[in-house]
Amino acid sequence: MPDEESQHRHILTFNFRQGRNKPRHDEAFARLWPRYGLEWTPEDGRIDTAALFGRTAPLVLEIGSGNGEAAAAMADADRGRDLLAVEVYPQGIADLMDRAEERGLDNLRIYQGDALPLLWRGLAPESLDEVRVYFPDPWPKKRHHKRRIIQAEHVATLAGLLHSDGLFHCATDIADYAEQMLDVLTAEPTLENTEDGFAARPDRRPVTKFERRGVKAGRDIFDLVFRKK
Repeated sequence: MPDEESQHRHILTFNFRQGRNKPRHDEAFARLWPRYGLEWTPEDGRIDTAALFGRTAPLVLEIGSGNGEAAAAMADADRGRDLLAVEVYPQGIADLMDRAEERGLDNLRIYQGDALPLLWRGLAPESLDEVRVYFPDPWPKKRHHKRRIIQAEHVATLAGLLHSDGLFHCATDIADYAEQMLDVLTAEPTLENTEDGFAARPDRRPVTKFERRGVKAGRDIFDLVFRKK
């Protein structure tokens, strides 16, 4: 884990582009954030996830939930586990909360903000059943690759949060990022690939509108599923 000084000056893995909220986004936040939102700062320390969800259950972390299409569907299909979704864009969070309400989900909570401080300060070692990173910002320019979330130091942190046999599942439609993901995850000594290279998309991960757009544009989809030793 980076020291405290490094944590304060770390490189952001996302590029926050503030869009304009639609009235339905504002309405969803006002009505649903008290139910689904996680208010947390690094000064708060470790999150009491049992209190957060009102029960003790296996915990899944999804970094970059976007508009919540996959997160809501997967939480609905897997109500025996709790899902903590991390997203920075309020419009996506509002959409996810709407989806959660429509499905009557009680096993989903959302943190709005930078995922890295949450990993360093908010979650206990070996507390996660699964980590999901689906279609993260690819930072396509080579000089920006250091901003990608899947790189050695972040993967080591995430692996430390997984319990033994926990899963680390990534997906991307950017070929060079897929190769980097494969190299980085393979190099992490506490993880092992469940496949020989890339994996077929697991049935449990739904195909989203974003993914269909990538396929329509002629891009291949790459899934990687690793397991904590």
